[in-house]
Amino acid sequence: MIAQSTLGLLGQSLSLTAALHTILVVVIAVRVVMKRPATGVALAWLFLVTAVPFGGAAIYVLMGERRTGGRRAGELGHLRSDMRRLSEDLVREGQAGVDWSRHANRAAGIDRLGQSIAGTAAISGSEFKLFSAPAEILHALAADIDTAQTSVLMEFYIWNAGGDADLIVEALKRAAARGVACKVLVDALGGRPWWKGPQPGELKAAGIEVMPALPVGPWRALFGRTDLRLHRKIVVVDGRIGWTGSMNLVDPRFFKQDAGVGEWIDAMARLEGRAVTLLAATVVGDWAMEVDAPIDELVRAAKLGLAEPKGDTDIQVIASGPGETADGLLLMLLALINSSRQELILTTPYFVPDESLLRALRGAAGRGVKVTLILPEKIDSFLSRHASRSYYDELFDIGVDIRFYRDGLLHTKSITVDGALSMFGTANLDMRSLWLNYEVSLFVYGKEFAETLRALQLQYVADSDPLDAKAWAKRPFHQRFVDNALRLVSPLL
Repeated sequence: MIAQSTLGLLGQSLSLTAALHTILVVVIAVRVVMKRPATGVALAWLFLVTAVPFGGAAIYVLMGERRTGGRRAGELGHLRSDMRRLSEDLVREGQAGVDWSRHANRAAGIDRLGQSIAGTAAISGSEFKLFSAPAEILHALAADIDTAQTSVLMEFYIWNAGGDADLIVEALKRAAARGVACKVLVDALGGRPWWKGPQPGELKAAGIEVMPALPVGPWRALFGRTDLRLHRKIVVVDGRIGWTGSMNLVDPRFFKQDAGVGEWIDAMARLEGRAVTLLAATVVGDWAMEVDAPIDELVRAAKLGLAEPKGDTDIQVIASGPGETADGLLLMLLALINSSRQELILTTPYFVPDESLLRALRGAAGRGVKVTLILPEKIDSFLSRHASRSYYDELFDIGVDIRFYRDGLLHTKSITVDGALSMFGTANLDMRSLWLNYEVSLFVYGKEFAETLRALQLQYVADSDPLDAKAWAKRPFHQRFVDNALRLVSPLL
């Protein structure tokens, strides 16, 4: 009798558990359908929620939607309006409208798309210098900070103490001692080891405002996703000098040396002229999100104004992320790739494209465009490494040249099109950069920047080995199975 009673209770418990699981699956399925994500993303979530009772539902609640939180969503709406107004002011008051007769017809269309989805137009009147040597970048950045008279605005995903990166700490201290207003924003998760070290306290003690971006924690998870990250890398000095690109504030000789991928290989662009104003506005907007302060007040405190023209490079600054541009970055990348006619060169450390991006690359190669995709031979993410490899066969089939960079983790994010159009910035060609990270990308119109960036890309080609399609097809079954299996969760990476 006792055994039968126990079995009965166990059966009731299992039935109740199954019923609760079924209810959760139905509720989340309805929510997924109504949110209308990409089909692959929707199916991946439905599979996870169904296959992992309760755990899958918990992961969906934490990570399944790009929830920014009520206050942040409202502020992001205001920020987009401010960016649009600032862009219009630059064109109107600064006479920064682009002479599109200097560029191919397709360039103006990409610009119009950027205005529609991000609110920022391409503006004339900037000059650039491209840096690719870490020591040179850090020394030049410290030198620029030493010239600051009014403000230094900085934001990075990762800050790592050690080596030449410490030059920036000392330069900031000197700037603060001169009365320069310094604000430093570092991602709470990406910079977690740094936040636990002594340097944040040293900077604060020197009078520098230091703030973690997008803090994580159980309480915040109730109101927004905790894996939305500030992936931007921007420095603005006095509103007249701007830096952005792929490099975190690290000295590669002292960063992740135990990861087995070699030193990280990056590039940064140093800008002067009108485009710097939009980089400054991006940092100020991100700072306002964290301190809940009016943007106008922060602009006045930093003594920012419209940057004077310098040079003749035409640049469109696209700040993207949840609540800012929806699928805007993806649309801009698709437009850029689809505009190619002769040559398309791309570099990215993490290649986990969505279906539209994959098809755009295949379509370009199918049209006869010479497409070269340069990836690092080794990367620091197991899931991304294997998911990425599942796409190579489809690219090989249509003639894409895939190359593995052998001298470190190639971290530069760049695209050049026909030696005339470019994308350079912080965004990877993966789902996370397209949908979850706050990124900043420069879409640059004109041959000068494109040829300079292309020369750097060709250096990467020279230090890379071509991936042989026939040898790749002969990989062992277990390797192909792991790659293809992890591709199923690529929409969730």
